[in-house]
Amino acid sequence: MNERPAIIRISESVDGDDARVMITLQWAETVFHGEAIGSAGASHRARLVGEATLDAVEKVTEGRIHLDLEAVATQDLGVVQVALAQVNLTETGESLVGSALISEADPSAATVRAILDAINRRLATVL
Repeated sequence: MNERPAIIRISESVDGDDARVMITLQWAETVFHGEAIGSAGASHRARLVGEATLDAVEKVTEGRIHLDLEAVATQDLGVVQVALAQVNLTETGESLVGSALISEADPSAATVRAILDAINRRLATVL
């Protein structure tokens, strides 16, 4: 069995000024959906992806951990771009940081991977 949730699907839609992001993760042969709705502005999209990811992760853990998205960002690093995420573990106040390479094909997937990178070690202890 995989020790970490796997990304199954990232769905993004825009309706006027609102954007909806749904992240689908799979763990232990069960599918979990996380959702976030907010401003459709391009500068808000990574945050919505992050919030939807954390929503799905909390469902995977059946509410045993609570996570807050402190920040998401992208950074040039040499010739590549990197997605960065800072997540706060609510129970302890611990800050967790993760990163993932951004591909031109799917920058949202890099945000999901950065968040999962930040929390995977904590998830292993809970799952």
